[in-house]
Amino acid sequence: MSVGKKRLPLFLILILAIALRIFWISSRPIWYDEAFAILFAEKGPSAMLIGTLTPAGGSASDVHPLAYYVLLWGWMRLFGDSLLVVRSLSVLFGIGLVVIVYLLGRDLFTPQIASWMALFTAFSPFQIHYSQEIRMYAMLAFLSICATWALWNAVKTSNKFWWGIYALLVALALYTHNLAGFYLLPLSLTPILSKQWRELRRLILALLVSLILYLPWMLQLPAQFSKVQSSYWTSRPGAGRLVTTLLSFTTNLPIAPTWLPVALFVTILAFILAMWIGIKSVQSASIQVRRGMALAYLAFTPPLFLFLVSQWQPIFIERALLPSGATYLMFLAWSYQQSVSPKLVRTGVIFFLLLGMGMGIYQHLTYQGFPYAPYKELAIALRKQASTEGVIIHSNKLSLLPLLYYDRGLPQVYVYDPPGSGVDTLAAPTRQMLGLVGASSIEQAVGGATHVWLVIFTRAISEYQQQGYDAHPHLQWLTDHFREVYFQQWGDVRVYEFDR
Repeated sequence: MSVGKKRLPLFLILILAIALRIFWISSRPIWYDEAFAILFAEKGPSAMLIGTLTPAGGSASDVHPLAYYVLLWGWMRLFGDSLLVVRSLSVLFGIGLVVIVYLLGRDLFTPQIASWMALFTAFSPFQIHYSQEIRMYAMLAFLSICATWALWNAVKTSNKFWWGIYALLVALALYTHNLAGFYLLPLSLTPILSKQWRELRRLILALLVSLILYLPWMLQLPAQFSKVQSSYWTSRPGAGRLVTTLLSFTTNLPIAPTWLPVALFVTILAFILAMWIGIKSVQSASIQVRRGMALAYLAFTPPLFLFLVSQWQPIFIERALLPSGATYLMFLAWSYQQSVSPKLVRTGVIFFLLLGMGMGIYQHLTYQGFPYAPYKELAIALRKQASTEGVIIHSNKLSLLPLLYYDRGLPQVYVYDPPGSGVDTLAAPTRQMLGLVGASSIEQAVGGATHVWLVIFTRAISEYQQQGYDAHPHLQWLTDHFREVYFQQWGDVRVYEFDR
């Protein structure tokens, strides 16, 4: 076979990966986290440091390191801040992940198995989702799998170059997300678990270099951890979160309720067959099988590690496990290429797996529920209605930042989150750095305005009604003191107009 033909499958897979990540990328609604990333990064590195590390209530203002934000700042300075441009940065990391998965799979196994690994990664709705989102998770997955490839080459060749690359990638991944360690620690143990004792000294030295590079930010971790303890929205995970994590790896979440049984069936079927093949293959004790089980170790150990730590301090978020999601797909692809099960069975499972992934892709591209909304159209409508005597009030920050991205000049204010609650994540120094206008109550937000537009999520109204309230407190106060003119529905967001 010629070199050109050997490269053809990867070329076609990359075309598929690019198409799936570019399709509808600028039409998908923006949401709070993405708007925050844009508005935060555009302020520049110095302001971001102030907005992250300034003490607030005895803790840091924010919980994320700044590697992605600094990169996004440079990206926007070069290419602008349109939705297509800013999301394209994550697209590049997503496409790069497909390439690295192929290279790692080719080195560990064969080009054929590597092609299946790349195909599953290219078609994964979990990976596609975060390859289109203006957040650090696609970068985290790319750097983590790059570190995996670098460690493999370092152990195989004993080359100082690869050990240096590994040390640098570990530090960069830690600067990308504080939860990167939940993948990197199990990864760093693989040479020890595989009894590569001759490389132990180089491994320790590389990790020391990584820690030295990471030391400036490591000194900030206690303050950031304090922020997590006081104002982090996650709850202690039950065993069901491990199942939903497996669903995320396979079909992504959320999934339409009518499709959930199919998604669960596909997820369990793919998992059981892969584990059965893996266990049957272990009997051969070949080096290829040991490598395949190493992928299973990297797929399952980080979620279990994060799950156990979250019983003490809840920090379990599936998107931080994106690197394990990639190694899980690699494990599936490897297992389905083994000959210990009938080919017809493996082909059928691959068909159902791709079907489930297709469902997840469709759901991702069409989902318009909370926290998404047509903010661009809403900003245009509010601009036409806004007046000097009126004020636009957001019931919380989740709708404020997306609207602010589309129109920085609208007279907008939002009601602060309840202090000390799990949703009180936007500290005062960060608010000041972003230039946000807020108020501690709906009365203070209204001030002397004679005309008010209240922007509120339908979900927020429903949550209060489920607790036995007749109406959301912000709506109730405005109804008692103003006259309701009208309300409009914009996706999951409602806009109420009141006047005196």
